[in-house]
Amino acid sequence: MRKRKVELLVLSDIHLGTFGCHAGELLSYLSSVKPDKLVLNGDIIDIWQFRKHYFPKTHLQVIKKIIDLSTKGTEVFYITGNHDEMLRKFSDVTMGNIHILDKLVLKLDGKKAWIFHGDVFDASIQHTKWIAKLGGWGYDFLILINSLINWFLVKMGREKYSLSKKIKNSVKKAIKYINDFEKVAADLAIENGYKYVVCGHIHQPQMVRKVNKNGTCLYLNSGDWIENLTSLEYNDKKWELYHFSEDKLSPFYSDEDLKSLDYKELLAAITITGKKTF
Repeated sequence: MRKRKVELLVLSDIHLGTFGCHAGELLSYLSSVKPDKLVLNGDIIDIWQFRKHYFPKTHLQVIKKIIDLSTKGTEVFYITGNHDEMLRKFSDVTMGNIHILDKLVLKLDGKKAWIFHGDVFDASIQHTKWIAKLGGWGYDFLILINSLINWFLVKMGREKYSLSKKIKNSVKKAIKYINDFEKVAADLAIENGYKYVVCGHIHQPQMVRKVNKNGTCLYLNSGDWIENLTSLEYNDKKWELYHFSEDKLSPFYSDEDLKSLDYKELLAAITITGKKTF
């Protein structure tokens, strides 16, 4: 399979280890591209909801695929989010081409890009973490129910339906939260001289020009791999929002090197890391 060259690829909110994660589709996508730089912008492994009894092989394959990309020359920046905040103990650690960070500033064709997950703006996480964790479990359960509904809809020849999107779009408070999130991120970026601000966290893929009295910046959000299956790509001085649903890739693609995955060793490594850290 011929791989598409990408200068910079940004992924966030993959939530490996949860029922809603579309690891097979993500494997297809990662196997179709050859990024110079890969930014994993938080909530990649969902340590909040980690279960020993549930971590499918495709989820492990995603981890191995990312490691394989790093060994073949891709520079990987793992930016910590709230669901993988345990890794913040390892911030500023570098292992080969893999860097663990809390935030990242990149220069793209002379313009500064400020990249971070975005949970720092979420008051529920900062002050009442137990409520946020409970919400995470509830969201995962909602996605599980939604997947069952969609299974029946597909069997009946009808289009899939997103319960969480319907809820978000119908609740004014949720819409206001998203708008406030974007405004705060953009205002801070403009104040600090960044031309691009790149976030995740709210699972809302977006690419919009923000303007205030002090200047302008491009606000970008890479979305997620639970519902939207989106990423951000930067090539030839331009950003694009990638949608897996608009691509012609098959739902799952496995390289030969992925077939040799040692399932038990990789799962053990993740489990040990979780125990050792917290």
